[in-house]
Amino acid sequence: MAAASEEAIKQFSVLMEQLEEPLKTTFQNVHQGYPRGTLLRFLKAREWNVPKAYKMLMDCLNWRLQNEIDSVLAKPILPADLYRSIRDTLLVGLTGYSKQGQPVYAFGVGLSTFDRASVNYYLQSHIQMNEYRDRVVLPGASEMSGKQINTCLKVMDMTGLKLSALNQIKMLSTITAVDDLNYPEKTETYYIVNAPYVFSACWKVVKPLLQERTKKKIKVLYGPGRDELLKVYILN
Repeated sequence: MAAASEEAIKQFSVLMEQLEEPLKTTFQNVHQGYPRGTLLRFLKAREWNVPKAYKMLMDCLNWRLQNEIDSVLAKPILPADLYRSIRDTLLVGLTGYSKQGQPVYAFGVGLSTFDRASVNYYLQSHIQMNEYRDRVVLPGASEMSGKQINTCLKVMDMTGLKLSALNQIKMLSTITAVDDLNYPEKTETYYIVNAPYVFSACWKVVKPLLQERTKKKIKVLYGPGRDELLKVYILN
């Protein structure tokens, strides 16, 4: 398998060497100096099929150009009070690093309401956070670790989750689709903590929307999951 993987990476690399501007520049913004890691992510997302991985990456690069993703960090959500409302209802933050050097993000899923703006504004905010992670946080983590850090961990806190959260299924579907197609294999593991009894009902609705490779990364922990998280997470 190792030999086959290396051959796939080699073939993929040859294809990407043929890129011309502006695709070349946006690809540089994606890989941040680590093109091999990016090729690996897209190959994994397409089960090591080089033509499919190449198409997926090219579609991603064209999506970035069409939507001006390279400049999204310089585009504030206006007006400012709308931006604050979005962030106030989208509870997420970088909480530290794993023992392997990966950034650990915490999401207050149960208490996030997503009710202050349209889907497009929340999607813009989500893409901004993705780009900040990929262009600032992960390169910084790589520098601190002395090795490439290409993925993060996510802790999804379900405290306060209600069945009414299913009203946001359209938003979840939109964000999930963008991540699956344009930011594949960026999260190594999703840890679900503090899941109330309604979580199982919500999960039955959400699960079919997820890619199989994403489902395999989800771990539902008992209560706050402190013991399990301490095995991988460095507390500040």
